[in-house]
Amino acid sequence: MTPAEPDAGPLPPCGLYRTTAALGDIPPGRLVSFHNHGDRGPGVFLPTGWIQHRAQFGEVGAAIPSTRWSRTLDPLAPEGVYRVREPFYCCEKQCRLFERDLLVQLAYTPEAAPVVLVFAARDGALVPTEPGNLVERATVARLSPVKVSGWT
Repeated sequence: MTPAEPDAGPLPPCGLYRTTAALGDIPPGRLVSFHNHGDRGPGVFLPTGWIQHRAQFGEVGAAIPSTRWSRTLDPLAPEGVYRVREPFYCCEKQCRLFERDLLVQLAYTPEAAPVVLVFAARDGALVPTEPGNLVERATVARLSPVKVSGWT
């Protein structure tokens, strides 16, 4: 990667985003990790796989062409452990109710769609249940992050 050409405005913060504009082989609507620093300059990285429902990103990314292009990135809430602040259903069919104070994990699909997994006690440990529920993007606002030691 090479540094982005300079233009007006700061780069967005490092984090998870959904692309809204193509960048080389990366189409719109994809989950990416954006880094605004580093030896190779600012760029986006596609997931290479998932471990325990958390996206893993490769070492080789695509350099952003400009700061202006970086503003096409749509920010996403970080993956991690959350509690349900306001109850919600997973979908219009109301298949599953996520009750207030429920402990959940927020993950994403390759298309950057949010997935909520419920934690359950198994053999003395809390583990997320599978497969999880796809939820509307606006639903993520009903979650509050929980600090978990060792979760980075």
